[in-house]
Amino acid sequence: MKYFLLTGFLVSLCILCLDAQPSIPGNVRLFSYDSHLEIKWTPSSGASITNYRILRSEDGGNTFQQISQTGASDTLYIDFIGPDAYDQTFQYQVTAVDAAGRVSEPSAPISASTHLMSDEEFLDMVQAYTFRYFWEFGHPVSGLARERNTSGNLVTMGGSGFGIMAILVAIEREFISWEDGLDRLLDMVVFLEGADRFRGVFPHWMNGETGRTIPFSQFDNGGDIVETAFLLQGLLTAKKYFDGDSVDEIVLRTKIDGIWEFVDWNWYRKQNQNVIYWHWSPEHQFRINLPVRGFNETMMVYLLAVASPTNAVPATLYQKGWAGGNYENGKSFFDIQLPLGPDLGGPLFFAHYSYIGFDPRNIKDEYANYFVQNRNHTLINRAYCISNPKGFQGYGENCWGLTASDDPNGYLAHAPGGARDNGTITPTAALSSMPYTPEESIAALKHMYRVHGKDIWGPMGFYDAFNVSRNWYTNSYLAIDQGPIICMIENYRSGLLWDYFMQNEEIQSGLTAIGFEPDTTTTSTRTEVVAANFFQLKSWPNPTSEQLQLSFFLNEKATVKMNVTDASGRPIKQLQKKQQLAPGPHRYTFDVSGTESGMYYLFFETDKRTSIVPFQIIH
Repeated sequence: MKYFLLTGFLVSLCILCLDAQPSIPGNVRLFSYDSHLEIKWTPSSGASITNYRILRSEDGGNTFQQISQTGASDTLYIDFIGPDAYDQTFQYQVTAVDAAGRVSEPSAPISASTHLMSDEEFLDMVQAYTFRYFWEFGHPVSGLARERNTSGNLVTMGGSGFGIMAILVAIEREFISWEDGLDRLLDMVVFLEGADRFRGVFPHWMNGETGRTIPFSQFDNGGDIVETAFLLQGLLTAKKYFDGDSVDEIVLRTKIDGIWEFVDWNWYRKQNQNVIYWHWSPEHQFRINLPVRGFNETMMVYLLAVASPTNAVPATLYQKGWAGGNYENGKSFFDIQLPLGPDLGGPLFFAHYSYIGFDPRNIKDEYANYFVQNRNHTLINRAYCISNPKGFQGYGENCWGLTASDDPNGYLAHAPGGARDNGTITPTAALSSMPYTPEESIAALKHMYRVHGKDIWGPMGFYDAFNVSRNWYTNSYLAIDQGPIICMIENYRSGLLWDYFMQNEEIQSGLTAIGFEPDTTTTSTRTEVVAANFFQLKSWPNPTSEQLQLSFFLNEKATVKMNVTDASGRPIKQLQKKQQLAPGPHRYTFDVSGTESGMYYLFFETDKRTSIVPFQIIH
């Protein structure tokens, strides 16, 4: 009898358990932006949760309506309100639903309002969201970047190089801590040391859990010299960024040097030819037979091959190999001269991949100033979209950018003219060109976000591409498109990655060997490079309203003084009294919020040289 009573009690208890509602989603947070709000929460307890429901109130919290339903593993929802709802306040609640259809009690109401954002806030937002691809979606074992957001264990070397530089940006912008960034990079380089290499060259793709090669195509199951160059670009930038005396920093630099010095660039010349070949594998040898020649995205290969401290190729390969094909152009398109490359410039990633680390300002080789080349290439790409010869919907002065990306038919290197223009706009094209065309790129950013954001803005920033004419909007992310966005925006804002990559002594020696020399034709508004005992002098943002930031690099100990005058030369503010500073990078932030709007001049003085940097204050 006691047995049956106990059994009945347990059955009743189980029934009560089954009838229990799911727990309320916890730690619900709300973040407000220009045209959207983001809700985050922690998962409800219990293994049978099937989805979460998002509730919104537009009447001060009196009534709530369900506006969306997410998946069981989701802990984030973006409510894209649009630019017509500035300063409107919305309240939100989140509920959990289990497999039996039971719904939890709603979370406590939380409210926020969209608000008109400044340019700097826009850039912060885009960089923070884009960084999630490399941090939150980085491979859980290797830390490397997955090829795309559906790639599972497949990681990509070039995208990982961009991701390494994105981590440095995130540390500077305080998205993550210095310690967490260093830990992730150590995980990456330890993994890379044990991964497949072919004469020191990594494959295009590998398994992020095992480090074993995943073939990119039928005969591409070995080393990819281009992907490896983009990876090394990131590693060498990180090497200079983490230049301290801590054990972890020393270990990181030592391991990066080992990876860098192990690459056998000369092997990829295929019996010492005057050109480098893209692929080699033990099984198929040089069967793909693809020489690396410009002008395109692969300039970094030759910069690194000439600069190698252990296996350098002759500097003449830069001229005979990289520039040995159809390199120079010289024609004008839309009244804009194009120094190099194919007519109309080709896809815009040509202007991005090799220039995330290599600073093209104030320097030239015998062919071009590459800042001017990339700026003109970008302006031609934009002008083509404005002219819109094929009449595609969506194209215009603030909606432009043709480059390689997903599209309605699969994947294509989109470019002006011919079949490569099919109506597909790729946000990375305009955004990653920001150092060259800041006004045009920021205008494109705002337009694409405000006008198309409901369809193309997601949890990791802008989705890869869209085609208005075909009503096609992808939900894909690609590492090689996400990486240039966060990194090139930072080069526009502060020159951070350019600064650290260019500090590598081997790079400077390689550029000298190739024949690069100073040039003053750069059209950048953010930098003045000078001779004497300082260089890489930058001020930003320009215009500014609250803070003026300044960075420079001293190549020797120097006495520095900084003053500001107005347009008539009248002294306004002493930013820095005479002070002796040590060699190396320096950064300062100055408060200008109490200064009237107008044009001003920063006088930067050392014992050898005075430089004047104009900037504007707008309140």
